[in-house]
Parts: sequence; structure tokens; C-alpha cells
Amino acid sequence: QVRLVESGGGLVQAGGSLTLSCAVSGSIVSTNTMAWYRQAPGKQRELVAQINDGGITNYQDSVKGRFSISRDSAKNTMYLQMDSLKPEDAAVYYCNAVIMTPSLNLFNLWGQGTQVTVSS
Repeated sequence: QVRLVESGGGLVQAGGSLTLSCAVSGSIVSTNTMAWYRQAPGKQRELVAQINDGGITNYQDSVKGRFSISRDSAKNTMYLQMDSLKPEDAAVYYCNAVIMTPSLNLFNLWGQGTQVTVSS
């Protein structure tokens, strides 16, 4: 069974940094676009950043210049480097990926979520 395994969340002071990781576990042929979303209490889930299989990236305006998304295709892992964190960045962060299995089926997968807490 293919799944996304996240790690790296935690508590950090405002201005600090965290790095999130999202690893694809299981047998796959390829991953297409991978992305990070976040959801704060009482708010809708929102796109934070995404990266396609060509390395093209896209960011939500509020994180531009502070967050950096990357992927290591050899390790089937995606990262989100978060710098200059603000209290408003606090949320549960979810990774998302479209993957192709050896049976050539496409699946849109979500990670279990990892909590990021930013103290002021």
C-alpha cells in the first residue's frame, strides 16, 4: 500500500525555522505534482507550495521568500524549508502527491498531517 509519511513538525519561536519532510512509502512508478497544504483551526485547508516533476515551484503569496519547497526524486521525498516563521503560519501541514503505481493507476494521496506551532 502506498502512503505519504510526514515528519518534522513541532514547536518553534517566531522567527525560527523548521523543515518538513514527506516520503512516499510503497511501490510506485512516478510522482507528478507534490504539494504542501495547511489548515489552521476554524479555517479551510489552503495550498502553501507545490512542485511539479520538472522542479517548477509555486508559492502562496504569504510564504514567498520565507518557505522553500524541494524534492529528491531518487528518495521519493519532498521537503518544505520554513524560515522566519510567524504565529500565523501555525497549522497542521499536509503533504499531497499524485502518484502512479506499477499497475499504472493514478492516486491522489494525502499525508497524515504534522502540527506546526509558532510561539510569539
